[in-house]
Amino acid sequence: MQDADDTVIPEDVKEKLLRFGRAAVAVATMRGKSYLQIGSICMGIGGSIIDSKFIEEYLGMRVESVDEVEIIRRMTEGIYDAKEYEKLKAWADKHVKEGFDKNPEAMQRSKAQKAKDWEFTLKMYLIIKDLMNGNPNLPKGAEEEMVGHNAIAGGFQGQRQWTDFYPNCDFPEAMLNTSFDHNGAREPYVLATENDVLNGLGMLFMKLLTNRAQMFADVRTFWSPASVKRVTGYDLEGKAKENGGIIHLINSGACCLDANGQARDAAGNRVMKPWYEVTEADQEAIMAHTTWNYADLGYFRGGGYSSRFVTDCEMPATMIRLNLVDGLGPMLQIAEGWTVELPDEVNDILWKRTDYTWPCTWFAPRCDGVEGSPFKTAYEVMGNWGANHGAISYGHIGADLITFASMLRIPVAMHNVPVEKIYRPAAWNAFGMDKEGADYRACANYGPFYKKR
Repeated sequence: MQDADDTVIPEDVKEKLLRFGRAAVAVATMRGKSYLQIGSICMGIGGSIIDSKFIEEYLGMRVESVDEVEIIRRMTEGIYDAKEYEKLKAWADKHVKEGFDKNPEAMQRSKAQKAKDWEFTLKMYLIIKDLMNGNPNLPKGAEEEMVGHNAIAGGFQGQRQWTDFYPNCDFPEAMLNTSFDHNGAREPYVLATENDVLNGLGMLFMKLLTNRAQMFADVRTFWSPASVKRVTGYDLEGKAKENGGIIHLINSGACCLDANGQARDAAGNRVMKPWYEVTEADQEAIMAHTTWNYADLGYFRGGGYSSRFVTDCEMPATMIRLNLVDGLGPMLQIAEGWTVELPDEVNDILWKRTDYTWPCTWFAPRCDGVEGSPFKTAYEVMGNWGANHGAISYGHIGADLITFASMLRIPVAMHNVPVEKIYRPAAWNAFGMDKEGADYRACANYGPFYKKR
């Protein structure tokens, strides 16, 4: 109880008000927007099988679809901003560092062909941006194309038909998801590789809650302390040791460049900043620590370039996965933890067990060591994960995500958020004392937020 003239808001109340406000603004921002899929289902991946009903009823959004050939049409017919292309090319010539080519010398493309691939890739970046949001500076006669698709998020199919014939979409995906480009700092886009709409939507959720660029990664391999010791002779330390190992987060395409952790706060700490705080110095440092390596032609037969960096610092991080389960509907998984810095020689040995030309992040989820828990160790986290993709944000934002998910009536199936941080509508208390079960029952009872009844 406070006195009538006490204007101080208690800290726990402040936290709840801000958490509710962030979640409410994120929910409202999605309404009326679209998810743009460029292409369709990628290699049979479940997450890229788009469910319009879910997107409409739970998120208040709609699905827009264009064939990948639309990029070729616009490129062929010159339906892009030619002046903007020249500006982008000048910036890329100065700031984009080309890395080593891993292909056997006999397979490597000529310098002339690689230059053509860069031209194609840069134009592709501009065209995808125009498809999402439109562009009033397109050539006369392209009035329809100027409008865009009002997309707040999107995905690009790529594999296999596109990448077997054309340069891959790794540069457009990575740069669109990054908090800056040739025009300086700007709000990051969300473009999911392999058109994994569920991972793209997870990235969107966290971008709206944090105003930060998001990572897209394969949840690729688990390294136990024993396996790291066996392969490298190194004993894991710190967060990696405490939580029973590390998970390798790596994917060729859509990881934001901010994830190399080269931005610094006022105290000199390495961070991923809200996009509006990213300075020119941050941009320079991020680009200086990223190379663009030519694609593995045994995998991407059409060529292209992938970003390459390592997250060589410890930062707080939250990994999530949105899943759709037949008979249940959507559910969310949340794992808070930290990125892990490894010694260079150890990092390289482990990195070379997969593709050494892709961006590399080591992640240690916060675990509890409890038998039967999905968070016993990092191994159990990976074993309980709903897909081989994850969306990853800077910071420990699981509590915000739980509040946000309750507004959308999406139950949280797995999380490691401290119970005192959980904040859902008071009505959830009527559905039982076990918070996870009550969440499922409340979400089922109230149903999708935008469903017509």
